[in-house]
Amino acid sequence: MFAGSQSGGRAAAIAYTLIGTAKHNNVDPQAWLAETLARIPNYKINRVEDQLP
Repeated sequence: MFAGSQSGGRAAAIAYTLIGTAKHNNVDPQAWLAETLARIPNYKINRVEDQLP
């Protein structure tokens, strides 16, 4: 309803979950996200858990 569509809602839920997890673990969400997005192009998909906050 607030995200514009069902897929938009899913994307927002994922983003809020990652940001909340970072905050819960005393990690700066903005710094973590910027660093993670910079590493994604060269990262192996089977090691994605390494990127969690």
